[in-house]
Amino acid sequence: MKKLLFTLIALAFAAAPSTAQQPKLTIYTYESFVSEWGPGPKIEAAFEATCGCDIEWVGIADGVALLNRLKLEGKGTKADIVLGLDTNLTAEAAATGLFAPHDAATTPMTVPVSWSDPIFLPYDYGYFAVVYDTQVLKDPPKSLAELVDGDPNQKIVIQDPRSSTPGLGLLLWMKAVYGDKAAEAWTKLKPRILTVTPGWSEAYGLFTKGEAPMVLSYTTSPAYHMVAENTERYQAASFSEGHYLQVEVAGRIADSPNAELAKKFLAFMLTPGFQDTIPENNWMFPAAATSTPLPEAFGKLVQPVKTLLFSPEEVAGKRREWIDEWLAAMAR
Repeated sequence: MKKLLFTLIALAFAAAPSTAQQPKLTIYTYESFVSEWGPGPKIEAAFEATCGCDIEWVGIADGVALLNRLKLEGKGTKADIVLGLDTNLTAEAAATGLFAPHDAATTPMTVPVSWSDPIFLPYDYGYFAVVYDTQVLKDPPKSLAELVDGDPNQKIVIQDPRSSTPGLGLLLWMKAVYGDKAAEAWTKLKPRILTVTPGWSEAYGLFTKGEAPMVLSYTTSPAYHMVAENTERYQAASFSEGHYLQVEVAGRIADSPNAELAKKFLAFMLTPGFQDTIPENNWMFPAAATSTPLPEAFGKLVQPVKTLLFSPEEVAGKRREWIDEWLAAMAR
């Protein structure tokens, strides 16, 4: 009888669900990062194989929308890590007090600027560009001035600087080139703008569907078409004034209950296990060493004659004013 009783107890314990659960790392990022063709799924598989944890991605439209979401949630945020801000947003993000130091070594970096930020770590970088359809546009603009003053019948799709990091990038690019005359330049450009989308994915989708011959994107975007579609139809225009640099970053939330796991992920970000996914999944330049050379297509891309970049502090101090200037020009 005792033997039967012990057997039944053992079977009951065996059938009961385990109370031990893997820790969950919640990462806020932009939607294209976690799409089936983005780097998210491969990064998740690679990190989960080493961490004994579960990554939960939360996709949000675009980079500026990430910061807006975080501000709304405040200390109640469910995020452990925010991945997808850029240097144009880091000062403003740090000022929320929600982020903690990354505590990671920064020596293996390959970004084209020196890096000393104690809170945010870069994971890739690129240069904003006007990408055009060579089958429709035979004489693309060769400068920002030519884009602004060009034929209004040749349309461009851009992104909203209030929600999108590329949209903010164009705003800063215009400001870097035109300075106090940026509002006038926006007024001239307005007739060429087909529409303003909330994020990059919507804009690029309209472009590839043939809705407009130009779109605000990156110098690296043509590499996707060369590698994945075996076509050089879509190219980036080289602008004589230079191109605005974007360095994308991630940071960990100070009040996260998974602080050590978040630190481990940020350190993993700078290893080939993460960086190998960037060139052919996020179609940007890696921020640290990869295990293999960049695809041949990256050697065919536009090389900016000049790098344009405002400091994070300057953007934080002027972003609202410059967006209001843009809104006023778009409303005229």
